[in-house]
Amino acid sequence: MVQSNAPAEIYQLHMLLLQINPPIWRRLHVRSDSSIATLHELLQIAFDWSDFHLHRFVIRGKEYGLSRIGCTTFRTDAKKALLSQFHFRINERFLYEYDFGDLWQHQIRFEGIEPVREKKLYPVCVGGACASPPEDCGGPEAYMEKMDHHRWNPPMDELQLIAETVGRVLESQGHETIRDALGDVDALEEAVDRLETYERFHPDRFDRRKLNRRLEQYAQGDEEWLWQ
Repeated sequence: MVQSNAPAEIYQLHMLLLQINPPIWRRLHVRSDSSIATLHELLQIAFDWSDFHLHRFVIRGKEYGLSRIGCTTFRTDAKKALLSQFHFRINERFLYEYDFGDLWQHQIRFEGIEPVREKKLYPVCVGGACASPPEDCGGPEAYMEKMDHHRWNPPMDELQLIAETVGRVLESQGHETIRDALGDVDALEEAVDRLETYERFHPDRFDRRKLNRRLEQYAQGDEEWLWQ
């Protein structure tokens, strides 16, 4: 991280993923001497992205980000552009875009300044709501459709099939082999897979403790945050 000559302060940043309802947001406390490159990495952690795709910040009409060979290039070195150098106004907003195919747009709002607290590790998440969309799911519109389908189409047919199968097994009492009692095994396996997929999808769940564990690892230089 690039250091500034001015004493570090703590910036409170509100990060909102646009075009999604209910809102997906995070609130972070970040050191003012953090660079734009660092902020990019913090957004990747906060929204559980993989940093596999291209990105850019748009701040006061100018683009910033980490350049990649053969792809996006930026005039300003994101590792040398510190947050403190922008002198953000309260409630000033700027944009962060990730994955130009799915086009995830994040509105970042500068909410205020706090003094650095001794013995406290930064960055830290102090609030948030809802799980982040999975990587490469098609963008906001596709994700909203997935949430609607999940909400209005519980796997009732799959549950009925599993219940009927269990009932046949219990009623067989040794008169049939287990395979005969199970019936269409392929259909049963597909029903179980669909049910497990449904159960794993929790769009309303946000684990702030897990996020802060990753942020703590990041602050300590532990690269385990990349794979959690």
